[in-house]
Amino acid sequence: MIINGEKLDLKELKFADYVEKMGLRANLIALELNGKIVPKSEFENLILKKGDKAEIVSFVGGG
Repeated sequence: MIINGEKLDLKELKFADYVEKMGLRANLIALELNGKIVPKSEFENLILKKGDKAEIVSFVGGG
């Protein structure tokens, strides 16, 4: 699987665990998985699998 251009040699990865490990806040990110936007309501149970390509975008406030 590839997450934000970084190849991870894993068979599976629970997305919520990855978010926590990376110190991200689920309410402040968007996920595109294999070219489709994933609703936040699916983050908790989402399993990324070998061959998946994910892009995570964080929202930043400021002016």
